[in-house]
Amino acid sequence: MKMAVTAVLASFALVGTVLSGLLSAAPSAVAVGPPGGSRTGEPAVIAALGDSITRGFNACGFYRDCTHRSWSTGDDGEVNSHRLRLQRLGADLSGQSNFARSGARSDALAGQAARAVPADAGYVTIEIGANDACARSEAEMTPIEDYRRNIRAGLAVLQEGLPQARVFIASVPDLRRLWAVGHSAWVIRKTWAELDICPSMLARSGSEDLADVHRRDRVRGRIIQYNEVLAAECAAYGPMCTFDAKAVFRTTFTRGQISKWDFFHPSVAGQRLLADITWRAGFFHDSD
Repeated sequence: MKMAVTAVLASFALVGTVLSGLLSAAPSAVAVGPPGGSRTGEPAVIAALGDSITRGFNACGFYRDCTHRSWSTGDDGEVNSHRLRLQRLGADLSGQSNFARSGARSDALAGQAARAVPADAGYVTIEIGANDACARSEAEMTPIEDYRRNIRAGLAVLQEGLPQARVFIASVPDLRRLWAVGHSAWVIRKTWAELDICPSMLARSGSEDLADVHRRDRVRGRIIQYNEVLAAECAAYGPMCTFDAKAVFRTTFTRGQISKWDFFHPSVAGQRLLADITWRAGFFHDSD
C-alpha cells in the first residue's frame, strides 16, 4: 500500500509553477501593470498551463486535483482566482481551460500550449518548474539548458498560435522555504519521508549535517537559475509576456498555507495567497 501511494505521489511534485496574463480593458478602478497594453478589449478565454500547483492538487481533499480552487482558473470565491478577478473587471469570459497536469515538468509545456491555441485563449498563465527541481536526486534535476529549451519551445507555440494573447509567467516557488516551514514538525517529516515527496530537497529533512544543508542549498540554487531562465525568455518574448519578478519565489508562506494531506502542495489558503501575489505582479492590479 505504501509503495502504491508513493508511486502516485512521486508524479505529483509541487510547489511547483504561477501565471500568464491576458488583456482586459482596464476600467478606472484598475491600474495597468507592466507595459504591453497595446491590445484593447476584454479576454474571452483564459487558459492555465503548468503542474499540480495550478491543478489545485490537494486543496480540497485527499490526493486529488481541485481545479475549482486553482489560483488561475478556479471559481471558488475563497481563492479569488485570476478568472474571478477578471470577471469583476468586466471581462465576459466565454471559456476557461486548465491544461496543467499534476506531475508535469517543463518538457510538457509545449504540448499544453498547443492545446491552448485551438481554445483561442486570450490570457495564458504559466507556472512550471517545481517538478524539474523535485527529482529523485540532484543528478536527476532538469539541466538548465534543457529547461531553457523547454520553456522556449512552449512560448514559441503560444507566440505563433496566439500572438495577441497576454502570457503571464509565475516564478518557481522556493522549496527550501517549504523545508524551513515544515521540518521542525515530526508529523511533517514523517509524511515527507513515507510518501517520498521531493527527495532532492526533502530527503533526510530532519538532518542538519553539512552534506544535507549543502544539498538543499544547491537545489535552491537550481530553482534560482530556473527563474532566471523564465525572466529572460519572457523578456525575449516581448511586451505580451510578463514575468512575476520572482514574486512567488520570494513569498514567505506559512504552515497553514500548505496542504494538510501532504504538507507540500498549497492549501486553499495557499491558493488564495498565490492568486493574490500573482495578480499583483501581473498585467492588472487593484488601484488600492
